[in-house]
Amino acid sequence: MPDPLSELNPERLKEIEWLLTDVDDTLTWQGRLPPEALIALAELERAGVKVVAVTGACAGWCDQMAKMWPLHGVIGENGAFWMRKDTTGFNTTFSRPAQTMINEQRALQESIAGILADYPDVEFSQDQTFRYCDVAVNIAQNRTPVAPSATMEILNRIVNLNIESKPVNATLSSIHINAWVGNHSKRTSGEAYIRQFNEGDLPNLDRVTYVGDSLNDEGMFGWLPLTFAVNNIRPLLTKLNHQPSFLTQENGGFGFAQLASLIVKAKACNGLQKNA
Repeated sequence: MPDPLSELNPERLKEIEWLLTDVDDTLTWQGRLPPEALIALAELERAGVKVVAVTGACAGWCDQMAKMWPLHGVIGENGAFWMRKDTTGFNTTFSRPAQTMINEQRALQESIAGILADYPDVEFSQDQTFRYCDVAVNIAQNRTPVAPSATMEILNRIVNLNIESKPVNATLSSIHINAWVGNHSKRTSGEAYIRQFNEGDLPNLDRVTYVGDSLNDEGMFGWLPLTFAVNNIRPLLTKLNHQPSFLTQENGGFGFAQLASLIVKAKACNGLQKNA
């Protein structure tokens, strides 16, 4: 089981240069971004921590986050692309050719529509139109949550699909089933992003951490030596083979803010020691 933040040695926080974070129910809570989370992002930025949102959210939401939030960048649709705004402008990098992903998405959506015909109460996410690559099935966003048994039935049927003789990937977040064709993931695109903005190299992994809340964060928990989850992940912990290292006391963005405060304080102490 993850340890509480009270057991964390602040020395480990001083080393963090890259903080990758999920968005839905990690930065947000109950469908909103708490002001505490937004302030925490700004404080991390001022402390020199490069925060990258790594999310299943659609390209439309990612565009807004990358342009408006204090983030180093945004990796969207579970690794299909990343977006970044800097002094040179706004850029989107795709993990594979964009048109290829769009064509596969169209075929995948048709196949999933056939599955959803058996579940009249389940629909695609309201933001499906704004997605480049993946297909999102709404299981809990602005609706009564779909029964867990039905959710797992749909998920299992989706992963058994083939699109143009290619297997389909699907993950379960707190609000969606996300499905796509291709080998990209939060982890592979997280690595690629850091390399792109770290002179082509991956730093010592002690300098990289991740914060999440759901089953689709397991790959990140298994990759990095130091990871965190917000408190609302508790009901899912027994389903994870790779668990986070530490758990916040608060849910969603409130828990993120709690962790961010500890990182900023550790960085400030480190700065005082260096100047002494």
